[in-house]
Amino acid sequence: MVNIVITGCSSGIGLETARYLKLRGIKVYPTARTREDVQRLIEEGFLDAMYLDVREPQSIRAVIDEILARDGKIDVWFNNAGYGQPATIEDLPTTALREQFETNVFGLHEATRQILPIMRAQGSGKIIQHSSVLGLIALFGRGAYNASKYAIEGLTDTLRLELEGSNVWVSLLNTGPITSKFRENAMQKLRENIDIEHSAFREKYQESLRAKKSEVPFNEPPDAVAKVVHEIILSDRPKPRYYITKATYLLGYLKRMLSTRLLDRILLKIG
Repeated sequence: MVNIVITGCSSGIGLETARYLKLRGIKVYPTARTREDVQRLIEEGFLDAMYLDVREPQSIRAVIDEILARDGKIDVWFNNAGYGQPATIEDLPTTALREQFETNVFGLHEATRQILPIMRAQGSGKIIQHSSVLGLIALFGRGAYNASKYAIEGLTDTLRLELEGSNVWVSLLNTGPITSKFRENAMQKLRENIDIEHSAFREKYQESLRAKKSEVPFNEPPDAVAKVVHEIILSDRPKPRYYITKATYLLGYLKRMLSTRLLDRILLKIG
């Protein structure tokens, strides 16, 4: 039976992907960074749920060792864990930017480094890196998240070259707007880390905080990601990159076709 480890399964895309794959006969090891979330996963029927905080290398190692002891292999590793820190660049404390990178980039990198020797030794494997449409284009006030996803793009594009001929495949997911708790969590990070009252962008921040959750154009349910992950699992030669949602296709096309200044004008209207 094919198995997969998924990071960041407390809610949203990670949880829905775990559910989708389990129903299709994939052995899923969903992980979460709090013991409470792990317990909720177990209560839902994910008896193989495990604690994993990508910021803690020892927790990554513990998960790998446990699964190898059980199954003797890890077929697919999905680096899904991540969050968004809203703020303009001038308001963004370096500590908040560092925190963003600790999870979205350095945690992903550590997990990738730890799983690669296992997959090389077993002669096969697939690594899925969760990037974003914001790994392709930038939006106003998303600098920390944009930077983290651009970093994932660079790391993964390079890794793909380095894995040539190894039978270990790495794929990027450029996901657009998906129904999840992403915005809710992002607004909490805005409140926690940004000095809103003394910002030149105070009104924009307050408008964002007051805004009711609304349907974003081209928004899709989380199983849009789950279906692509399932496709990768079933493929003998996964693609290097998968666009998910119409928004990603549209903005990816505009990035290729328009001048930087013209694209900026469009992105300012979106942001």
